Amino acid sequence: MAPTRNAIHLGPEGRTPGWLAEAVEAGGGRLVGPAAADGVVWASPRHPEALHDLLEQHPQVRWVQLPFAGIETYVEILDHDRRWTCGKGVYATPVAEMALTLLLGGLRHVGVYAQASSWTRPAGRNLVGARVTILGGGGITEELLRLLAPFAVEATVVRRDPQPLAGAARTVGPDGLDAALADADGVVLALALTPETTGIIDAAALQRMPDHACLVNVARGGHVVTDDLVAALAAGTIGSAGLDVTDPEPLPDGHPLWAEPRCTITPHVGNTPEMAVPLLSARVRANVARWIAGDELLGPVDVDLGY
Repeated sequence: MAPTRNAIHLGPEGRTPGWLAEAVEAGGGRLVGPAAADGVVWASPRHPEALHDLLEQHPQVRWVQLPFAGIETYVEILDHDRRWTCGKGVYATPVAEMALTLLLGGLRHVGVYAQASSWTRPAGRNLVGARVTILGGGGITEELLRLLAPFAVEATVVRRDPQPLAGAARTVGPDGLDAALADADGVVLALALTPETTGIIDAAALQRMPDHACLVNVARGGHVVTDDLVAALAAGTIGSAGLDVTDPEPLPDGHPLWAEPRCTITPHVGNTPEMAVPLLSARVRANVARWIAGDELLGPVDVDLGY
């Protein structure tokens, strides 16, 4: 007998927090072992091999919920045999807030002032009226554009599909990236990590930016060629950087970026557990209820694109 749609398994076993079980049950789900499951809610951002083995052993599973937005560690096991959803869009508000924090801090020279031990000369540029280029067109970008609205910025969004976004002066495809970098006061990375976007900010991209530009990365460290960023900051090719993610991550002690006063580094805290739990709980609860009802799911994964 086929499992009923409300039969949900939580994995990996022994690694699932109590609040996640509560979210599944609040959505109408019934917690079961993998052999009886119609859907799986996977709680770990790692361990793709364990999920692969579970799905191989239990092919009746028709839906998998990955609770994180970036799913690059799971790309190799995605398939067209079942529905896949992830946490895309769940963390948009806190991550966009962090992007705005780092952008303001970089443009206003806050990092340098914070590390100074004596009174220094004035420096900095306004965010009001600035030209801001955002790479990526998902939920973080949509929320960041909303937060930027009071600053009257001229925003350019670079995305795979150049459909207009509310709040952006223009939206361009990948072929418009070079021009979008060339006059940007601030550049924010808020896109998925794929083979095409890995290293998208390299020495050539950094060279295209104005020498006062602030680079902000709240996406994945792999978008930036770290050695090229170190060199660009040392040479004054760009003005500042704000990194909530790095490559490698964690950034090792003694790395040159730690000693660079124009680079503000936060330890991947654009979204903390305190922020994430209520947001993710609501997403899981909603998707379980939608799955049971046969409704459209939130955060669908494009298996071919890998995000």
